[in-house]
Amino acid sequence: MGSDLRKHNIRDNFLARTNHRRSGLVARGLDREDEGFGQEPILSAKRIHGSVLKDFAISIIPALRDAGYQAYLVGGCVRDLLLGREPADYDVATDATPDEVMRVFPETYAVGAQFGVVLVPVPDEEQPQMPRLRPNFAKRGSDSSGDDKGLGTTTSKSNVVEVATFRSDIGYSDGRHPDEVRFTSNPEQDVRRRDFTINGMMLDPLVIDPLKDGVLDFVGGRKDLRDQIIRAIGEPERRFAEDKLRMLRAVRFAARFEYTIEPGTFAAIQKLAPQIHHVSRERVRDELTRMLTEGHARRAFVLLDETRLLREVLPEISAMKGVEQPPQFHPEGDVFVHTLLVLDKLPQPCPPTLAWGALLHDVGKPATFRVAPDRIRFDGHVDVGVKIAEEICRRLRFSNDDAEQILGLVDNHMRFAQVDRMKESTLKRFLRLPRFEEHLALHRADCEASHGDLRSYNLVREKMGSMRPESIRPAPLVTGDDLIAAGYEPGPRFKEILTAVEDAQLEGRLPSKESAMELVRREFPPS
Repeated sequence: MGSDLRKHNIRDNFLARTNHRRSGLVARGLDREDEGFGQEPILSAKRIHGSVLKDFAISIIPALRDAGYQAYLVGGCVRDLLLGREPADYDVATDATPDEVMRVFPETYAVGAQFGVVLVPVPDEEQPQMPRLRPNFAKRGSDSSGDDKGLGTTTSKSNVVEVATFRSDIGYSDGRHPDEVRFTSNPEQDVRRRDFTINGMMLDPLVIDPLKDGVLDFVGGRKDLRDQIIRAIGEPERRFAEDKLRMLRAVRFAARFEYTIEPGTFAAIQKLAPQIHHVSRERVRDELTRMLTEGHARRAFVLLDETRLLREVLPEISAMKGVEQPPQFHPEGDVFVHTLLVLDKLPQPCPPTLAWGALLHDVGKPATFRVAPDRIRFDGHVDVGVKIAEEICRRLRFSNDDAEQILGLVDNHMRFAQVDRMKESTLKRFLRLPRFEEHLALHRADCEASHGDLRSYNLVREKMGSMRPESIRPAPLVTGDDLIAAGYEPGPRFKEILTAVEDAQLEGRLPSKESAMELVRREFPPS
């Protein structure tokens, strides 16, 4: 009796607050062609709490089973549950076809019906104090392996559950999409097409002890979880030929979980690494961004190098290897070693732009390396680095806003050394850089990964603490309209005049508008 009660408690704890209501499911029908890169993430709204999403995902399973279909949780959410982690999102696999799924859930997002994929949104009543969600689809980079979701990228599934029909895929002539999809009633066939064993398990959450008795494992995923191994399902070269992005994903998973890539899988990545260029630049960028922001960037880039992927996706970073640095400033080693240490020192969670700025901050050093009579030097490496970083941002198709911030981090990372000599106006303009906290975090990581001298960092923090926000960004005392009213002709001279006035204002030399206009008339008499 006690044992039975314990088992029921296990299931109750797993199900948490699952409610098997199947009425009132709110959804809308969209066509796959509504996708477009650069739009807002899917269902852009405040992220639903993980327990609400889990409860809703689990409630889908009895709804499908009551209609006569098989249904299980599948993919990355199963892996994370087995690891004791909270999944970022949930996927369901079923033998119901997309049309049959949409009959059970009358309104859905049919984003990939031709591949057997339907999105079921969390009903509005499950989302207290949230705005009504609206669909807005961004390109997904999915390889249908259950863990292809975004971390600060263009993809979000935080408000929907993906319901996919069991299928087998026939041919991948474009290296990403199956030439033919055959729906099946066999869950094992569905699993066999997925990427890695740890992502290839299904879970029945309705049994008494789901994590003990509810796992369907046809590929040895549970053993590989225990052994901490990333292993391709079936023949590795075939899995990577189906979607070349899986090579980067193998590296990311190995870094994130601190696992080892199985030798056959590792060898296949090394062999096929040049084929990563078949993958769209956006998908490569998003996968690299995940590596940079999941807390194991250093390990990820070591693996990228060892698998020969680094020289394919970021040859500018690979070029850092072996570029020596002056030991008095960089006792840690060459530019590549230093850069990976900087990534290791970044705060977590790390904004994507900060992570990319850290990766690229010294990208100009290989091209400017020289041995001077006194020491190794990298004259002009910042300017060269900005140009190289700009090309990388363009190649990987970053948004204008993200590229501007990344380039700003590269461009300004050496200015901290001048803080103790800056005029007050120059310092305040420096502190006004967009997202200055990222500049400060990069500088600290840069120091901690090299000489360890934090005097400039501490000085900036001290000055920031002693300045009122309004003194750093005060309202202007003089505007262009004031100059026109005073008889000045509009033209290039206006910028010089207004800059001089702002300098004096930032340095505390102008208490009023009248004193500012006196400075203008004295220093810049009307012509």
